[in-house]
Amino acid sequence: MSADGGLGMRLRAGIALGRLAGWASRRSGRGGGTTLPGRILLRLDPDAIGALGRRLDRGSTVISATNGKTTTAAMLATMLRAEGRALVHNRAGSNMAWGVATALLEQRGSEGLFEVDEAWLPRIARELEPRLIVLGNLFRDQLDRYGELENLAEGWAELVAERSGRSAFVLNADDPLVADLGRDEQLRRRPGVSWFGIADESAALPELQHAHDAKHCRRCGAAYSYARAFVGHLGHYSCPGCGADRPAPDVSAERIELEGMRGSRFVVRTREGEAEVRLPLPGLYNVYNALAALAAALELGVPLSRAVAALERVEAAFGRVETIQVGERSLSILLIKNPAGANEVLRTLRLEAEGAGSGRGRDEEGLDLWIALNDRIADGRDVSWIWDADFELLAGLVRRVVCAGTRAPELALRLKYAGVEPSRIVVREGIGDSLDDAIAGARERLFALPTYTALLELRTLLAQRGLAPEYWA
Repeated sequence: MSADGGLGMRLRAGIALGRLAGWASRRSGRGGGTTLPGRILLRLDPDAIGALGRRLDRGSTVISATNGKTTTAAMLATMLRAEGRALVHNRAGSNMAWGVATALLEQRGSEGLFEVDEAWLPRIARELEPRLIVLGNLFRDQLDRYGELENLAEGWAELVAERSGRSAFVLNADDPLVADLGRDEQLRRRPGVSWFGIADESAALPELQHAHDAKHCRRCGAAYSYARAFVGHLGHYSCPGCGADRPAPDVSAERIELEGMRGSRFVVRTREGEAEVRLPLPGLYNVYNALAALAAALELGVPLSRAVAALERVEAAFGRVETIQVGERSLSILLIKNPAGANEVLRTLRLEAEGAGSGRGRDEEGLDLWIALNDRIADGRDVSWIWDADFELLAGLVRRVVCAGTRAPELALRLKYAGVEPSRIVVREGIGDSLDDAIAGARERLFALPTYTALLELRTLLAQRGLAPEYWA
């Protein structure tokens, strides 16, 4: 990125004041350093994202999804940095306009990599004009803010049609709402589109989850016919009405082995050949994230062998299955925020409790859990989604669970209905007090499952106690 010379007066003023605000915010320790500079910049120059984005010599990649965009971006960043590429990346996870603006303002690099909130994607993509757009999935999430899935899908469809031939696209073949965006009215592949998906039929769920989201074809309205599903509505499907079936993926995962919290193994097949992958992050949802990142890396010119080697060194993004040592106990943090994402976390915990892939037997004493449910604006005021999440997977596997957050009593009730013994449930709403209680009562490992704002509170608390890793800064 070049120096600030040659920029308009408003943009130069915004850059100067934004940088000053970021410095002051970090120095005060009050937080806000990932958004405040961008807010000030955009207040003074609403076109700043486009202006600063045009200074990136190698252009930008934009990643969006309901679930997994932070992890996918972190995976792709690891691959690109291993190639020596200098990135401007909103790695702290602030993914609305002001977060992207802050990254452009404060970082130096020749290539942009931005995770973007799914509702903000059309606006930010139009300003950045990215060379590559990666779309992972669309799940029901925060209906009070986003509305129904179809509303987001239509906004994405308009963007893809508008950018067709100008941006390349990496799309999830297993999500019918996303995959179909890569085809025109005659079901022909759009220019520059590639798809990724899971080919291993043995990894499928025994049946569709009751929280299944995408039920009807966005073209003709016919109900999809599913041969199998892997995560929520992601799977192998066909439309009996118009033939808008699942496209064959260009990057696919085969021979998947899930190993609980240790991660997974799979074989990735691409047009460049195939490779064995040892992924250090757990869950089938992270296999999807890895496929998206690998497909994007190939599109950006990273050879398959080097992309896989970098992927195997990837570390968990903030709150996405990272583990922190707290005294004599390990604290593993797994964000939950909607039924599909929560169900994958719960499936991973069940595998862990049953000793899957770890060479040990089932843990008869059960899991120690801290689950924090907030209902603030960034979480969504409506927390009824917890009744669609399959907490029944925890029945018989919980040693002790502390329910925290602004809606802790509702969470405790949900767990009772799920079959968790009431004597094992503790309700303490305060984040700090409840975490201390959970840690004190745990054996060796505590699993923390916070919603989004609870995760931010947890991050602040751990930072104040000197327990935050350096990469949180």
